[in-house]
Amino acid sequence: MILKWLTALAFSAFWAVAADLPSTPYEREIARWRIQQEAELKADDSWFTVAGLHWLKEGDNRVGSDQASEIPLPKGSAPERVATISLHGGQAAIHPAPAVPLTLNGKPATETALKIATDVLAINRLKFFLIKRGERLGVRLKDNDSAARKAFSGLKWYPVDPSWRVSAKFVPWDKPRTVHYDSVIGEKEVFENPGYVTFQKAGRDYRLEPVLDENELFFVIRDQTSGKTTYGASRFLYADLAKNGLVVLDFNKVVNSPCAYTPYATCPLPPPQNRMSVAVTAGEKKYQEGEPNP
Repeated sequence: MILKWLTALAFSAFWAVAADLPSTPYEREIARWRIQQEAELKADDSWFTVAGLHWLKEGDNRVGSDQASEIPLPKGSAPERVATISLHGGQAAIHPAPAVPLTLNGKPATETALKIATDVLAINRLKFFLIKRGERLGVRLKDNDSAARKAFSGLKWYPVDPSWRVSAKFVPWDKPRTVHYDSVIGEKEVFENPGYVTFQKAGRDYRLEPVLDENELFFVIRDQTSGKTTYGASRFLYADLAKNGLVVLDFNKVVNSPCAYTPYATCPLPPPQNRMSVAVTAGEKKYQEGEPNP
């Protein structure tokens, strides 16, 4: 009797697990893609490691674990004074403190002008580099030992719904246009807008405008789930460039903007034409720090 009961229990557990496993090739594709998304967020230098954003003032900006610094580093993570970043006329330069193991692009740092985004300074588990937003220069800090990274326990997703993988018609502009996106920090960001897409969902017509991001179309959207079951400011969707006048929009791959994971991102906000009147019940849901992924 006990053996039969244990066998029945084992089969029940098996079918409970099996019911949650992807059953179609498309579901398995999305499952693999979501695993990769989480792996990237768990990795070194991910958005969960972004631990600071400090705007430079004209003149000298001290960098170090001394919390009175213009660019404070986490306590105990580095010496009190690591370097000084000077800003004059829009040009920033690094001046390392003596006998500090600061590196620039993997080599011992010396006094030099800094290039935006490409010059990476590092000490211990910290990295920092210049970003430019509008007319402002700032220093973005990454800490691979950040509390947010340690607390990350997985993302939450809507169930895969093949009906949210839609084929959209791509309509190019006669000439590429530039579009100005507002951002969460109040600056405007300028992108190249190659055209727009139109598609139908549940008998209604929709239109979205992408921008070019390297060799992909990048959509910044908001919909009727925003601020309820999904991140309120924006979600992102990437798609391949148009083929034969069509673009595949797979809303099962919609993700939160990085601002959902760190207060130090500078995410673009959706333009009015990308604020959808439908609830896109697909893709990534809200992220709650430390809350396990069921």
